[in-house]
This record gives sequence, C-alpha cells and structure tokens, in this order.
Amino acid sequence: MVQPLSTLDWALIQAFLDVAETGSLSAAARKCGASQPTLGRRIRRAEQALGLTLFHRRARGLEPSDQARALLPAAREMRAAAGRLALTAAGQDGRPEGDVRVTASQVVSHFLLPPILARLRTEAPGIHIDLVPDDSTRNLLFREADIALRMYRPTQLDVIARHLGDMEIGIFAARSYLARRGHPDSIDAMLTHEFVGYDRDRRLIEGMARMGWQAGRDFFALRSDDQAAQWHLVRAGAGLGIGLVAVGGAEPDLVRLFPGLPIPPLPVWLVAHEAMRHTPRIRRVWQALEAGLAPYMRG
Repeated sequence: MVQPLSTLDWALIQAFLDVAETGSLSAAARKCGASQPTLGRRIRRAEQALGLTLFHRRARGLEPSDQARALLPAAREMRAAAGRLALTAAGQDGRPEGDVRVTASQVVSHFLLPPILARLRTEAPGIHIDLVPDDSTRNLLFREADIALRMYRPTQLDVIARHLGDMEIGIFAARSYLARRGHPDSIDAMLTHEFVGYDRDRRLIEGMARMGWQAGRDFFALRSDDQAAQWHLVRAGAGLGIGLVAVGGAEPDLVRLFPGLPIPPLPVWLVAHEAMRHTPRIRRVWQALEAGLAPYMRG
C-alpha cells in the first residue's frame, strides 16, 4: 500500500534523482557524497512510500523503470524549488564572513587565482574559500558554486553576469623544445611540429578548424583532457601548446610563437546567482576576483 506522502522526504527524492541521472549507486554516491548502502536504503524507502518499482538492475548498473521515468519531471521540479528555497535563505545571510565556493577552469585555478585568493585571505580572513578547478559547467542554482568564472556568456536564468574582458590566446613552446627541434619560420612549418592537445575534448580541434588548420586527434603527439597537465607538458618541452598569454607570458622558459597570429581571444565572465550576489561575503569575493583579474584582460 502507498504510504502517506509526508513519508517521502526530500532525501529520498534526491537519492532517486541521483541514481536515475548517473545510472548506478556507486556513481550517485560519488556525486552526492553519501555511501552506497545509504543510497540503497533511500531508494527502497522511496519505492515503499510510492508503491512503485523505481529501478531495474542491469549488467551496467540501474535502469529507471517506466514508472520512474514518468516521475522524473516532477522530481526535477522539486529539486529546482528546493534549490531556489536554499538560495533565497542563503541570500538573507548578512554576515561578512563564511564559506564561498568558487569554480573556474583548471588553468585559471592553477595559474591565475592563487595570488588573488591569497591576497583576499590576508584582507578578509573571515572568508573561507573552496576553490573548484573544473572545466565543466557548475550549477549555481544548486549551490555547486557560489561564484563561477566562465569562458563563455552564461545562459542560465536567474544569474548576474559581468563580462570582465577578453584573455589573449597564444602558441607557446619551451626553450628546451626549440633547442631540440628548431624555431619554425612559418605557420606551415609550425604545423609540422609536435603539439600537446586534448584527448576526448574536441574544443581545440574545432578552434583550429575555424582558423583553417585541419587537425584530428592524431595531430597531437601528447594528449590530456586535463588543461593543467597539458600546460605542464608544454613547459617540460613535450611539444607546442596553445594557452593563455597571461599564463605563458609569465614563464621565462617559454617562447610565444608568431604573436601577431589572430587567434580569437577567450571572453571571461564572472557569474553568481542573483539571490546570492549581494550578500556581503559573496560581494567581497566578487570584487577581489574582478580587481585581481583585470590586469590579465586584453587592452
């Protein structure tokens, strides 16, 4: 018999969504930070409360039943409503201190943000920063981040976004690499050199195609989808790499090749949810990021 709706608490709905969207208890546990046994118990409780079988066990994990698929839109609406409730409540917090979660790309997190955040900690020691180096899109509605630095114009509703400017892109090589392979004297010659690039991510290949450079995955001698690892490979002399001039230009052991090459710059957007943007601690971190990144923007 279906249990009263009051027994179906939010933790059960969240567990249902996490498992449905990841496809297994193990992946859902990694996503939400709960243990597999805890998630398993929550799924069983949700099934008892609803009087439905929510998942079928398959070789590769758990597959939502037809009844579960019918419930997903309403469950996602509940998650969005819970997110808005939490944000509205958090936005009422007038304390100047507390935790702030900032997400940015791996390269920006590794090479540009550390001195900015170190200075902020000196000036505002009551603010504790969680830095999340991540090239995926973090959801501001569900507090996966309080402030995001993004290299594209955000489309998410209910956010405040400020275009800080554009960061210049260049092609770099380590002096050790050029000593071994020689300095290319033309673009065509440069394209015969070894390059460091992505593994599964196609952004660089697509960007090169827009410049008229045809390249596939095999064009790159060394590949990694971790941008910081790519940059360390370039610094070590493993091949040429494409990266931020703000980062490469500060490396004395790197040489920028063909600086006049018209590579489209990366736009930089600072983003926060509108419910949180003007809380004192979020505003303070926003101001620190805006001021700290300003010198890196193309004039």
